[in-house]
Amino acid sequence: MTTKSKYCEALPSNRETSSTEIPVFSNKRLVCSSFPHSVQLLFASLLLLAAVAGCSSKDDKPAPPPPGVTVTPVVKKDVEIQQEWVGSMLGNVDADIRPKVDGFLLKQVYAEGSYVNKGQPLFELDSRQTQASVEQAKGKVERARASLAQAQIDVKRYTPLVAQRAISQAELDKAMSIERAAKAEVDADQAVLDNANLNLGWTTVTSPISGIAGISKVGVGDLMTPITVMTTISNVNPINIDFSIAEQDYMRLQREKSGRAAGRSLQLILGDGTVYPQRGRALLVNREVDSRTGTIQVRAEFPNPGNVLRPGQYARIRAVTEVRKGALLIPQRAVAELQGVYQVGLVGPDNKVTVKAVNLGPQVADAWIVESGLQAGDNVIVEGLQRVRNGMTVAPSPFKDTQANALSVEN
Repeated sequence: MTTKSKYCEALPSNRETSSTEIPVFSNKRLVCSSFPHSVQLLFASLLLLAAVAGCSSKDDKPAPPPPGVTVTPVVKKDVEIQQEWVGSMLGNVDADIRPKVDGFLLKQVYAEGSYVNKGQPLFELDSRQTQASVEQAKGKVERARASLAQAQIDVKRYTPLVAQRAISQAELDKAMSIERAAKAEVDADQAVLDNANLNLGWTTVTSPISGIAGISKVGVGDLMTPITVMTTISNVNPINIDFSIAEQDYMRLQREKSGRAAGRSLQLILGDGTVYPQRGRALLVNREVDSRTGTIQVRAEFPNPGNVLRPGQYARIRAVTEVRKGALLIPQRAVAELQGVYQVGLVGPDNKVTVKAVNLGPQVADAWIVESGLQAGDNVIVEGLQRVRNGMTVAPSPFKDTQANALSVEN
């Protein structure tokens, strides 16, 4: 018996190909191969998947959904324009304490950093020298008074004798002249005594004002002279704040009623960012503009109960310099800057984006004032502006985290 060959070199043209035979092409001739049924099914499945993949690649992919953005309308309101300036605090009165007389410092009486009253002792100096001057002056006064008494006795004695022609008138005139000189000598010596008593009193150095006493700048045993600064006393209630404003701001404040009203209602922002609860007022404006900086110095006054504020502190002064009627407001987050040009994205009724350039004014809270480029009611994109371009369709949703709608001016 002959065994059937797996391959055949030629197939009759009129012979139907068996279902179990799949043609295989060679570089020389056509051959037939027989495969198991499971392999045939696998090969058919692969062909079906390739056909399906080829058909699906020719179909169009579904369009992605439009990007989501948050929008808010342009608000039109009356707003207050505020400005801030940096200033430094100083006492209402800052008194440098100096001794009136020379002497060695014996004792410091006051507590440093404490509140002292007017006339309260601060230091005590060595008073022995001034005490000796007082005693010397007293002796001169007593001697002058004795001379005056003798002169008065002579005048009383000579007056009747002249009437009796017992002595000449010249002797009486001389006695009266001596009396007047003795009286003048008493007055002069009394003035010396009064001055000596003043010097003795000045050996106790007292506070000329009520206020906060600073740290002592001298020590016990130091020789004090009238040019020695022993300490400083500051009256800090009310406290003054000096700050400088630009010449243009000064002129605007002088022209506008709102500016003059703002000068009577100043806010103080402390170094930690908190707002001082007490309102202040502009106390004075300096006489000239500094030609080097183009600014003019202004002094403000703030109540300081409890002496919380101290000289030397830095703070910011805030004032309303203008009331803008019908200002257009948009959140600061809605503005993008590109090469010095400010742009915003508008969403129209058809949800299409229009990118526009705008001119901005000053900032108010977390919003910009728009000078031109927008109208009240326009919907501007707050979040998602970086993901859109001009003409793109978007899915807008309202944006609520803004203070622009809350900005208003009480009429």
